[in-house]
Amino acid sequence: MLSRSLNRLFLVFISSLLLVVQAHANMIPAPPQIPARSYVVMDAATGQVILAKNEHDRYPPASLVKIMTSYIVELELIRGNLSEEEMVSISENAWRTGGSRMFIQEGRQVRLLDLLRGVIISSGNDSSVALAEHVAGSERAFADLMNQHAQRLGMNNTHFENATGLPAENQYSSAFDLALLSRALINDSHQYYPIYAEKYFEFNDIRQPNRNRLLWRDDTVDGIKTGHTTEAGYCLVASAVRDNMRLITVVMGSASEETRAQETQQLLNYAFRFFESVPLYTAGQIISQQRVWGGDKDEIQLGVAENLALTIPRGQQDRLEVVLDLPRNIQAPIEQGEMVGKVVVSIDGEIINETPLVAMQAIEKGGFVKRLWHSVLKFFTGLLNR
Repeated sequence: MLSRSLNRLFLVFISSLLLVVQAHANMIPAPPQIPARSYVVMDAATGQVILAKNEHDRYPPASLVKIMTSYIVELELIRGNLSEEEMVSISENAWRTGGSRMFIQEGRQVRLLDLLRGVIISSGNDSSVALAEHVAGSERAFADLMNQHAQRLGMNNTHFENATGLPAENQYSSAFDLALLSRALINDSHQYYPIYAEKYFEFNDIRQPNRNRLLWRDDTVDGIKTGHTTEAGYCLVASAVRDNMRLITVVMGSASEETRAQETQQLLNYAFRFFESVPLYTAGQIISQQRVWGGDKDEIQLGVAENLALTIPRGQQDRLEVVLDLPRNIQAPIEQGEMVGKVVVSIDGEIINETPLVAMQAIEKGGFVKRLWHSVLKFFTGLLNR
């Protein structure tokens, strides 16, 4: 809820700022009008939403479900629970799964990495079921695992029923949730992410193209997944990098395969043209050193727990103001990672971000004599500062 509120505040701020900029310099045009049912543009570095329409509404996700399927398999590979070279037995259930296919055969064994490519590039429903059964024992059990990961990632408007995205009652997601998932995929599974940019995959003497048309049209696009059913319409989750800025777009409910590509391209071009990511602090960086009262150390180092970057309209970086909001007195004991204050960022007096300022190390209580002496010092310091 906090993340959603911050994104809403950011969108309101951006809308207000765009109006001000347009009024004074006419530098930023209105966003493109996208007729898709729902969409979102997110900065992958900051998680901030730049553009959105119905981004929290629940819709059938079609094969976008496979982003979670591949993400879970990749996490299991990274954790060492699976091997790229291990062989997966293909069940009759997997072989019979309809829709888009990798064309695996019942009773055969297929290398796990080939099945993963079949999911990502060929959008194989058969390979998705085969991997789900291999990881969790059954597709139903795998769907439970998918929902646990969705909950962990804060995907509050998502529920999975299968590993394929084939129509199922009570299976839904939102553009915002799918952007969250894609951001996690990019950050957590970077060693497997290049697969999402591969244009073709050949298996069983059948060569299939990646359905993401933007991979052929825009060299900056390197993923992620397409989807289509009659109920869901045409969907596309894409990601691109330009000038060290990565954006994630989700378009749901477009009218055609070509339309979803065009709409995504419009959103990417607009957001890259008129917005930028500004890195402020890295995780663990010492931002401030402050006096501590009653501790075994006299000073504490403060920083941020996660990288702090902001997405702002281009040309506004010089107008950023960063203020450290700290208590008048910092009293020991303090645990490492404990919030001590806030980093407050504003533009022209409008607050656009507040991030916890945390202790970089623990400060234990000082001895009795030291605490007594600090009490005296604090008393007289208070008198002098009145």
